[in-house]
This record gives sequence, C-alpha cells and structure tokens, in this order.
Amino acid sequence: MKNDNGCKEMMYKSFYGYLLGIILRYTRNTSDSEELVNDCFIKIFKHIGTFKAPQNPEELKKSFKGWIAQIASRTAIDKIRSAKAKFYVDDLAEDEHPVSQVSVASDLHVNDILNLLNHLPDTHRLVFNLYEIEGFAHDEISKMLNFPESSSRVYLTRAKNKLRTLYLNTMVSSYEKNG
Repeated sequence: MKNDNGCKEMMYKSFYGYLLGIILRYTRNTSDSEELVNDCFIKIFKHIGTFKAPQNPEELKKSFKGWIAQIASRTAIDKIRSAKAKFYVDDLAEDEHPVSQVSVASDLHVNDILNLLNHLPDTHRLVFNLYEIEGFAHDEISKMLNFPESSSRVYLTRAKNKLRTLYLNTMVSSYEKNG
C-alpha cells in the first residue's frame, strides 16, 4: 500500500505461479496467459487499497488469494470478451443433454485436466470455469457474459458432456495402452 518496490517484487514472485494457474484455465495460449498475469498485477497494485483484510491475521493469506483470484478470473474473462464480440447459443434446451456418471482415475494429473479443458470451445470452458471452479452462480455468469441465465446452464451442460467424451476418448484409452 506504500508503493514499496521491494514489496511489489516479493508479491509478484510469491503469487505469479498461483495467478498463472488461474489464467491458464481460461486461455489456451501461454504467452497470452503470461501477459494477463502481468495485467492482473497492475490491477492488484493499483487497487490494493480496496482489499479488506480479515480481523483474524491467520486468514489473511487465504483472503488475499481469494481477492487476487477474483481479479485474475475477471481479467481473463475481459480478455475473452474483447476477443469475441458476441456469444452465440443454439436453441437447444439443457434437458436434451443426457448426463452420465464418469469415475475419474485418481492418477489424473493437473496437466491432463488442463489439456481436456483446452479442448473445449471458449464459451464452454469459460462457463465451466466460472461455475465449477470459481463457484459463480448462473445468474452471476449471465450478467458477466451478457447472455441469458438459461444459456449459462446450456453451456455448462455441453461443457460437462464434452469433457466426459474427451475423457473417455483420450484419457481412458491412453491409460489402457499404458496399463
């Protein structure tokens, strides 16, 4: 808050990887992700005065990480939104997608999951991240992305179905080859 460059450098080094992990869930391009992380730090340093520290000092790191994670996800969303002027939704109802259970192997690695997410269309990946990972509700997502709440639900359902198919087609068959 005192604009100390040493503190900024320490914060940058401490949270760079954390923010990069969040941004990579939204983008496919590593150089874009790195640029977005730097944009996040600019926003963090500019708005650090608005961060409300919790009363309990033991909760400070967790609270701060949540605050910067929200900045990161919104920065990524803004980038995606600016790259795509409009989102298009088919007139397909969400109940037209059958839901099936898939048991995820315990040795599924983070890189495998990110790879699966990167195969989703941008809007599907965005809605999946916002709902399943970031914990936003469909009404919040619809306001952020400027489309109807029902579209958010349809995109989430499609994303889950696509992930199931990708998992079954790529991960299970690669485990069978190696197993």
